[in-house]
Amino acid sequence: MTAEEYRQMREAPPKPRNKYGAARTGGHASYKEHNRALELRTMQQAGLISNLREQVRYELIPAARDADGKVIEHACAYVADFVYTDADGRTVVEDTKGFRTKEYVIKRKLMLHVHGIRIHEI
Repeated sequence: MTAEEYRQMREAPPKPRNKYGAARTGGHASYKEHNRALELRTMQQAGLISNLREQVRYELIPAARDADGKVIEHACAYVADFVYTDADGRTVVEDTKGFRTKEYVIKRKLMLHVHGIRIHEI
């Protein structure tokens, strides 16, 4: 092993990324989500939208418990990237997607079935 190979081996590991390989930015899961958050904040300041919230949890399937109250199966939930009220007074649920996973598609369908909410994908 050469000195250069040893130095390369000793370098710090790369920064952790999310499960899809995107670097975390400004507390968001991806650059796309971060940029959308900045855009929505600007829209709220301009009065185009209101009541902007991030990482809003929706329960899709409640936890299952046995007769003693012990949890058998944990609850299934969907976490929306952004929820806001548009100029027409409608609540909008948004998700910034780089890739639609099978898990996401199922949760999107459950959101429509359980809560009657269609997710707006960016």
